Amino acid sequence: MLDEHLKSPVTQQRLRSGVAAGHIDDFADWLHRHGYEPVTIDGVLRSLAGWTDWMRQAGFTAQSLLAGFDACKAELETGRRVRYGRGPNRKSLASAALFIRFLRERSVLPPLAVPPSAADLWPLLGAFRSWMRQHRGLTETTLDVYQAILAELLAVCGSDPHAYTAESLRGFVLERARRHGLWRAKTVVVAVRALLRFLGATGQCPAGMQHAIPGFASWQLATVPRFLVAEDVERLIASCPAEAAGLRDKAVLLLLARLGLRAGEVAGLKFTDIDWTQGLLTVSGKGRRQERLPLSQEVGDALLCYLRQGRPPLRTPAVFTSVIAPLRPLTRAGVTHIVRAALRRTGIKAPINGAHVLRHSAATAMLRQGASLAGVGAVLRHRSPRTTAHYAKVDFGLLAEIAQPWPEAPSC
Repeated sequence: MLDEHLKSPVTQQRLRSGVAAGHIDDFADWLHRHGYEPVTIDGVLRSLAGWTDWMRQAGFTAQSLLAGFDACKAELETGRRVRYGRGPNRKSLASAALFIRFLRERSVLPPLAVPPSAADLWPLLGAFRSWMRQHRGLTETTLDVYQAILAELLAVCGSDPHAYTAESLRGFVLERARRHGLWRAKTVVVAVRALLRFLGATGQCPAGMQHAIPGFASWQLATVPRFLVAEDVERLIASCPAEAAGLRDKAVLLLLARLGLRAGEVAGLKFTDIDWTQGLLTVSGKGRRQERLPLSQEVGDALLCYLRQGRPPLRTPAVFTSVIAPLRPLTRAGVTHIVRAALRRTGIKAPINGAHVLRHSAATAMLRQGASLAGVGAVLRHRSPRTTAHYAKVDFGLLAEIAQPWPEAPSC
């Protein structure tokens, strides 16, 4: 009920006499069920009253909520508002948008029109996604990256694969990659080659067309892994406060830094993936592979502390969720945000501003503690030993001892 969440009788009366009167009690309870704090609910309802007052004065009714919302938004964007003056403001619009979302969930208002996806506009892309998911085991995140590139390819070269030529495909790749660095440019090549393999396998273009797309020059193992030193990793973990968000963030950071999990693997972790009795963690990695990793005491303690003291009571199989309303499972982007927030909080300048820097840091830390390349590859779940060999160059002191001077040049 409204009076349980809003103490001001004046504001209660304004809401009960406005366009939201028929649903305001259910809306207040809906906010509470979705995890909004009492002070936030109070603020949302007060701001909503400013919008309903404007709606009544402007002549809009409960049957014209959407039109009234658009009109109020247009007025705020074009008109000058007196500071501290009465009437609707941007907070009122945000509360109104939340109220409209509530009404859509209750089917009081028609659902929001969703623009057609690239797969809807280009049926070829929908077939490609299904084929790659079934035969190659690609994740939805990777397919989304490919789809953004291939939608541009179809817009430039057309949707008839029989009309593709090596010249047109190469021209698109060069132009599309021009705006990016080397690694993103290589992703463009991989996406286009994957589409051409699919077209060749399904008989929609000559087989082997992918060989018409040359790769961008790079040398295997030419770069040094980008990682944080052990002291900085410990600072990140120690920076998490002893509150709900901090307990969650500490567990996330430990999974990334101790077990080398990817951001998507942390976000996808479910309760059924944790075997507390055996001390094992089942990880769903690339290519739909499921592998088991040892759950260390430190990581297990952080998970238990978060689950007992920090996780909100949200009915979802996902281990990690948001800690402020609206409550929902944590996403891959949310995991990346946790790492970036910790980097800002500690003032650490990382070579990679995201979660993957902790995966690199976990590998280098294991090697420096005496682990073998095979052992590191097993923990990181690399398919090829050549991938793990990239980390063999992290002992710079040893490399300086064995490095040979360049001919006709003095030694360093």
